[in-house]
Amino acid sequence: MNLTAFILFLAIVGMTLVITYFAAKKTNSTSEFYTAGGGLTGWQNGLAIAGDYMSAASFLGIAGTIALAGFDGFFYSIGFLVAYLVVLYLVAEPLRNLGKYTMADMIAARYDNKKVRGVAALNTIVISIFYMIAQLVGAGSLIKLLLGLDYTTSVLIVGVLMTVYVVFGGMRATSWVQIIKAILLMAGTLIVSLIVFGKFHFSLTDMFEQMKAATPLKETFLNPGNKYKIPLDTLSLNLALVLGTAGLPHILIRFFTVKDAPTARSSVVHATWLIGIFYVMTVFLGFGAAAFVGYDAIMAADKGGNMAAPLLAKALGGDFFFAFISAVAFATILAVVTGLVLSAASAFAHDFYTHIIRRGDAGEKEQMKVARWASVGVAVLSILLSLFAQKLNVAFLVSVAFAIAASANLPVILFTIFWRRFNTTGAIVGMLTGLISAIILVVLSPSVWSPEAGKAILVGHPLFPLANPGIVSIPLGFIGAMIGTLLTSGKNVPAAASEKFDEILVRANTGIRPSGE
Repeated sequence: MNLTAFILFLAIVGMTLVITYFAAKKTNSTSEFYTAGGGLTGWQNGLAIAGDYMSAASFLGIAGTIALAGFDGFFYSIGFLVAYLVVLYLVAEPLRNLGKYTMADMIAARYDNKKVRGVAALNTIVISIFYMIAQLVGAGSLIKLLLGLDYTTSVLIVGVLMTVYVVFGGMRATSWVQIIKAILLMAGTLIVSLIVFGKFHFSLTDMFEQMKAATPLKETFLNPGNKYKIPLDTLSLNLALVLGTAGLPHILIRFFTVKDAPTARSSVVHATWLIGIFYVMTVFLGFGAAAFVGYDAIMAADKGGNMAAPLLAKALGGDFFFAFISAVAFATILAVVTGLVLSAASAFAHDFYTHIIRRGDAGEKEQMKVARWASVGVAVLSILLSLFAQKLNVAFLVSVAFAIAASANLPVILFTIFWRRFNTTGAIVGMLTGLISAIILVVLSPSVWSPEAGKAILVGHPLFPLANPGIVSIPLGFIGAMIGTLLTSGKNVPAAASEKFDEILVRANTGIRPSGE
């Protein structure tokens, strides 16, 4: 066991538990638990969004994918960054103006229908669990490498910690853990990037020239097609990454932690700058790992390539730097999983329990109790599922969550805001079509089935040729919403529905609510 790493791990855990302790004293209402009372400033929420978004997939998965597959790994960096333009221009302000605690609140602002709210909550829970599996896989691999603990024990440690943060501290603790993590991650990544760039004499030309001979891929390392042999697979991946962020529930709920829409928009701008700088630096992480760690060493540590960044830190700065970067990666995982647990627990407690089961007649204490038990349930389910996904790259696992989010959530969000004729049937059909098609295609994909033992979860021939389902499931989500609407609505929109759409349109763009609301 690396003693330095163990001490740094304890320091991170201790600091986050102190934050949780003080946050718990202020978390006495559902508003505090779900949204930190809406009291975060633009820069605070921007840092928290960045901390939430720069996940294990970003720090561990992308670095590993670039190191092993070259240019194809950079698709993740480009997609994750460009995605925030969709959030900024189409989603952030309307969501903040229409919603209260969850994404389902936004849709329910137009359709006061329990089935719509229930399906939206189901989407949130499924997407959050898929995303959480990726973080737990990264955590298991990281702690196994650093502390010598087996994968199952490592996952359980992270699972227990994330549950403690959410159950006791709610959104306030989650936000500050994410803010601190964002600062640590940016600092750690900057240090590694500068050292790597220095090894290439601070010359981009020199760096690219050396990389042509640094890996088994030789000159093809700098060309696309090493990982994604089918062009449609590349397009599918990028479509999911660019559109998926606008449907990710743990990102969307962050816009309810600020007081108004202008502050929400400001927080996205702050987050985009931080995220943009970070994803540029992932190139240095991936190239550095390929050049100074090597393909064989990366694969020996973890077949998914998830340990490339910590191994690079060890190669550049020895055991202490290795321990520091690993501790930062650990903080990264903790911050993201707490946000995911909170989004799933909020969907269950606020949408399923309070509005569907209790018909809106649940007191503050009752809601808080249900939300905390839901947090435990979500954590346990995610831990169990992550035990079967140990061999998969975390960036890939996250891309699947993005595809589901873009397929199931984005169509109904956009149609709720912009399509007058859109109705409850369209919302339900669209969400279920996107969700079910994305999951089925993933189950039938090469990521689950492979003729070679050890290459995927199951041995066999995949029925769907693409690793990411986005290019099929995203259009299906939009088509399902359109067909559901057109088949159940007449040629003319009822006067009451048309009036409600006008109200939603004004609220989404201005934040003005009807009198008495």
